[in-house]
Amino acid sequence: MKQFLMSIFCLFAMVNLYSQETDLETLMKQDWANLKKYSAHNEQLKSELSGNAVVFMGNSITEAWVNASPEFFSDNNYIGRGISGQTSPQMLIRFMPDVVDLHPKAVVILAGTNDIAGNTGFSSVKMITNNIKAMAQLAVANDIKVILCSVLPVFDYPWRKGLKPVDKIEETNQWLKEYALENGHIYLDYFSEMVDEKKGLKKEFSEDGVHPNQKGYSVMAPLAKTAIQKALNQPN
Repeated sequence: MKQFLMSIFCLFAMVNLYSQETDLETLMKQDWANLKKYSAHNEQLKSELSGNAVVFMGNSITEAWVNASPEFFSDNNYIGRGISGQTSPQMLIRFMPDVVDLHPKAVVILAGTNDIAGNTGFSSVKMITNNIKAMAQLAVANDIKVILCSVLPVFDYPWRKGLKPVDKIEETNQWLKEYALENGHIYLDYFSEMVDEKKGLKKEFSEDGVHPNQKGYSVMAPLAKTAIQKALNQPN
């Protein structure tokens, strides 16, 4: 019996050790902010960019925009740095390599909707705005003009229904507008041009009520260009 119990103990010890090693191996492979996604392209761009490049920092809305309208970015010297599903803390972690290290003239920051959807856990408006503020401050410290985008309207997230995000989106947008005004940044208001009577995204601009379609991006493009031009025309 004693030998049997000893064998069981040894088995549990080996399983536990294997589990710890596997967890460590998994941990070493993790890249929570997905810093690897653009690392190779960033290195390539550092020797190719002109002084008037503009980086679009964002989530799936930005990433899909680059795929849907690549000429809008290439023709205007815009660089897309959107990653699907990302929240503002993830964007903040990669802000240095994906924005600052490219030495752009301006950055367009579109963040917050995935925080409100709870993609990486609960986020209060204060948590969201603190992260966006930190990104803006990093940009200013590196002589990069800042364009702060409104969160796009959403009535309900299809992957996490029932959150009632309307109030949070409006509160975040009010903060963005006020912070931009107080700090000499440009506020890029997509929300007002795309909202419906329920304060969601107009049906003609989206298939799922969150992500713009081609028609939605065609509304956003001239708004973005105007905001960027305003930022670039600001005195240093």
